[in-house]
Amino acid sequence: MITYTSALYTTPRSSLVSLLPNLHCSKSTSSSRLHLSPFLSNPALKTTRTRALSLLCAYKPGDDSDSKVNSVFILVGGLDWPILKRWDVPWKWQTVSLTSLACGLSFILAGLIEAAALPYFGLKIGELSLDQKAEILFVDQGLVTAAVLGVMYSLTNYQPLPDDFFRYDWREPFNLQKGWLLWAGIGLAGGLASIALTGAVMSLVRGENPQRETDALVLLLPLIGSSFTSTACLVGITGVLAPLLEETVFRGFFMVSLTKWLPTPLSVLVSAAVFAAAHLTPGEFPQLFVLGTALGFSYAHTRNLLTPITIHAIWNSGIILFLTFLQLQGYDLKELLQSS
Repeated sequence: MITYTSALYTTPRSSLVSLLPNLHCSKSTSSSRLHLSPFLSNPALKTTRTRALSLLCAYKPGDDSDSKVNSVFILVGGLDWPILKRWDVPWKWQTVSLTSLACGLSFILAGLIEAAALPYFGLKIGELSLDQKAEILFVDQGLVTAAVLGVMYSLTNYQPLPDDFFRYDWREPFNLQKGWLLWAGIGLAGGLASIALTGAVMSLVRGENPQRETDALVLLLPLIGSSFTSTACLVGITGVLAPLLEETVFRGFFMVSLTKWLPTPLSVLVSAAVFAAAHLTPGEFPQLFVLGTALGFSYAHTRNLLTPITIHAIWNSGIILFLTFLQLQGYDLKELLQSS
């Protein structure tokens, strides 16, 4: 049997190890009970009700010994916030380093191999139509996504993985506590407000807007709004494939792995900085960092990758569709982007 009891906990989290020896379990014929040592029963501790410590004592089935305990679980009730909980990471730093390097190399190699293979199929980039270029970009992103995720999953194939690793759960999208769609909306609203504020602060600090010649949007301008096929391919790339790849790698693997050594909020910030830097657009680093932070905290709250994927997908595809609308209305997109 398993029974619960609670005691007040007012010492630092690092002192848990020193508290455990003060606990012992005894087992009767009818129930299991967890008793507290006199140290934890001190009346002075009962006067400070800042945080509650719940203790669970689990006995091994068939074990009649009073001294043997299968496991003791500790939950800090007052700080039981999802964004503060760490993942139970099964791999070590060597796996994190090797997987990160392998993902980066597979990303680069997949693009190089495709570029080298195009001439063998009789395709010359300069002679392709805009629709054909868009289709090639879509295939390229699909191959890169498959290659990187395949490498990552193969190197992190620890069995069995905890349930909250690489989790894509469509159930209960509007659950108040863990609903992936509900919290995607909350995260998106918070991210938009934070990015708008960041942009306003940057405009005040920098004065003039820098040129965006290396921005991915500028490079994609010829395809935006050129045809239905091009738009559909761009939405597929930015709204499906890219969010699936980036959120699985940066949040599902990298951020989660960091929680083995860092508190979850700090892991969110570090992974957001790496996410922003990986886009290779220094001028957009602050906004990308803020977006990455919103994505990280939304994932930490729900433990469901569908949450940050949805935010990322709406953000990316929303920009493409909005620019397509402006293009069809006759606006000069390059001029708008330079002035934004």
